[in-house]
Amino acid sequence: MAALTMLSSACATLDGPPNPDDPYERYNRAMFEFNDTVDEYAFKPLARGYNFVMPDFASRGVTNFFNNLDDIVVFFNQIFQFKLADAAATSARLVFNSTFGLLGLIDVASDMGLAKQNEDFGQTLAVWGVGSGNYVVLPFIGPSTIRDTAGLAVDWTYFDPVLNNQSDVGALMGLTIKYIDVRAGLLKASNILEDTVPDRYAFVRDGWLSQREFLIYDGNPPLAEDSFSEDELFKDENLFEDENLFNDEGLDGESQIPVEQTAPGTDTQRGTQPGAQSGTQPGTQSDPKQVNPKILHEPRMKSNMEMILEGGRTRAPEAADALPADDVPPDELPADQMPVEDDTPAVDQPVTE
Repeated sequence: MAALTMLSSACATLDGPPNPDDPYERYNRAMFEFNDTVDEYAFKPLARGYNFVMPDFASRGVTNFFNNLDDIVVFFNQIFQFKLADAAATSARLVFNSTFGLLGLIDVASDMGLAKQNEDFGQTLAVWGVGSGNYVVLPFIGPSTIRDTAGLAVDWTYFDPVLNNQSDVGALMGLTIKYIDVRAGLLKASNILEDTVPDRYAFVRDGWLSQREFLIYDGNPPLAEDSFSEDELFKDENLFEDENLFNDEGLDGESQIPVEQTAPGTDTQRGTQPGAQSGTQPGTQSDPKQVNPKILHEPRMKSNMEMILEGGRTRAPEAADALPADDVPPDELPADQMPVEDDTPAVDQPVTE
């Protein structure tokens, strides 16, 4: 009854057309709220008590035990996907942890370089070319797709030792302990999610779908169709041949370079009279991109080092230009540069023979 009530309330509050990427969004949001409520009042308190009672080494031992049992599911699905090398590594991992690791309570295989892998029948169906189907939220289980729901049923029925060949009570107890152990490890992450994410349903959906794609492609998912690639950019051989690429025109097609207004009858480049020597014809507008040929033939300004090597002058060009030139008559010099006459009377020096 509680689930039906939440379903009806969610359908009444979610307005607008359905999301094409999530056609079951009305149902999914309702089931997400239902699972969240069950987690808030049942599983989260159990997970907190589990962390409070269990020491760290004991909690780690329970996690390793269920991971070791999950390697059986991983092994069969690696065989189905023809990942024979990975299947051999998983089988060795299973043997070492089941023997030297005390039935999987100690993960000795990871210390030997045999890392834990993740495969399930949902990923096997994806490798076989089965489409994912629509996103769906399962009660008590959480995010899934149509394909992964079918894969989960196959794993639980034939490969998972926690549920396979077990009584209903034993399977329920094993699944409950496994879920509480997983939930206890996610308490901090869920608290951060609740405090920082405004739309937790959309965040969980997008994150879960991305993670599934990451697992299906073994950590190398294909790039999105609209992703930017520098290689594709520079493959365009005509990129720099577009005559409009380097135009100084704005988006509206109008030139952004201001044209200097000149009086009628003057050259537009330097404001000279027609017939005067300039870089353009009289009465025409100069091209702002074209370099005036006269500039190319102007003498280069010498550096201080060149002037020192040539004339031994250590002053900068500006200081040298400020000095009076030798060929300038004294009466044409500025007042502050006029020579000062010495009024001291000359003293006759004795002449020596």
